Amino acid sequence: MAATGDDAAAMDSISRAPAAHLAALNPAVSSTAASSQGEGPEVVAETPAVVPKKPSTNSDGGVETAEEAVEPAEPDINELCTDMFDKMSVFLQGELTATCEDYRLLENMNKLTSLKYMEMKDISINISRNLQDLNNKYASLQPYLDQINQIEEQVSSLEQAAYKLDAYSKKLEARFKKLEKR
Repeated sequence: MAATGDDAAAMDSISRAPAAHLAALNPAVSSTAASSQGEGPEVVAETPAVVPKKPSTNSDGGVETAEEAVEPAEPDINELCTDMFDKMSVFLQGELTATCEDYRLLENMNKLTSLKYMEMKDISINISRNLQDLNNKYASLQPYLDQINQIEEQVSSLEQAAYKLDAYSKKLEARFKKLEKR
């Protein structure tokens, strides 16, 4: 159940000014807290809170009153928040720096890859140009190659004719020698 009215205002004032509340309870702690604000929250946290005993106004002589339990003073919330924000700032700065470095690395890799592809493009253009030149030269030599093929065919047929003529001449010679012997 949430506090309302005067209770909420009291709780709010305690959470906003714990040192002032502590000073009201114990003047020794307030002077220590005031002198140690430049030193940091550690000094305030180390000083135990001393609460004076309330005078016993009870008519029962045998019953003692309990001392009020007070938690030690918390370090200044603003200092803790500032420290947290500073550390978060350093953390986020580191994360952003790492991300920026990753992007720089990717950018450099992309540039190098682009340069390699440009080199490969130039090489492929040169190969294409040389291949086209070779195709043009082959096309210009094609009639001569056709003539060579025709000459080869003619030489082949001439060789066959020469073999036939040689065989025929051997037969004639054999007949002539037969006729001569008779």
